[in-house]
Amino acid sequence: MTKKLRSDLGWSIADRIVVRGHDLPNELIGKASLGDVAFLELQGRLPTKRESIVFNAITVTLVEHGMTPSAIAARLTYFGAPESLQGAVAAGLLGIGDRFGGSAEDAARMLQDALRGAGPEADLRALAGGIVREHKEKKQPIAGLGHPVHKPIDPRTPRLFEVAAENGLSGRYVALMQLVGEEATRVYGRDLPVNATGAIGAIASELDIPWRVCRGLAVMARAIGLVAHIQEEMEEPLAAEIWSRIEDESSSHLRPGTD
Repeated sequence: MTKKLRSDLGWSIADRIVVRGHDLPNELIGKASLGDVAFLELQGRLPTKRESIVFNAITVTLVEHGMTPSAIAARLTYFGAPESLQGAVAAGLLGIGDRFGGSAEDAARMLQDALRGAGPEADLRALAGGIVREHKEKKQPIAGLGHPVHKPIDPRTPRLFEVAAENGLSGRYVALMQLVGEEATRVYGRDLPVNATGAIGAIASELDIPWRVCRGLAVMARAIGLVAHIQEEMEEPLAAEIWSRIEDESSSHLRPGTD
């Protein structure tokens, strides 16, 4: 017997459009924010006021990161194919991986795996110690810790944790992430504070977002930022200069009389 094809996300008829059970024109348009509708799509319900503040905070954090490889890829793609804005955005999104945005997924997985089946009386410091020992033995970096630029702390992290606490969403996942940072700093003998993606992984877990979806939060938010980069590229082009300089500087050693 063939499987019945079904989706609960949305449907429409001639005079009605429904998204996750909500009438789009009458219940969502002009009443729900973009972040709230994203939450609705993922969780199947609109967020509470507190959930809305926290979810919007983590997505706002992910929108813009400056001239990252994904932004450069989007600009260069637009330079080569100006008829395809969506292609340029897609090119930039393909660059969201473990180094840029994707580590929130790894942090959330680490926390959710550690607390799966752990009772309410579980020793979080012991769990944190086990996480750090395991990563050190395997010589693996711990997702969500440290930052190559923001030192000694990532300025986004305390604010994200503050917003979560103010709205009653600072629970065991946040506590465990913070303890992992403390234990890693002690064991490795250098500062390894929780970074923004570590905070996002922890807070997304408090919102019951599965770790497999956490990278998608970066994808959704960063798409907005990439559209803005392409808009800026239209007005103040950089891609041609980037291409010209790379071509010139990378091949200058092949030409006589150049250094």
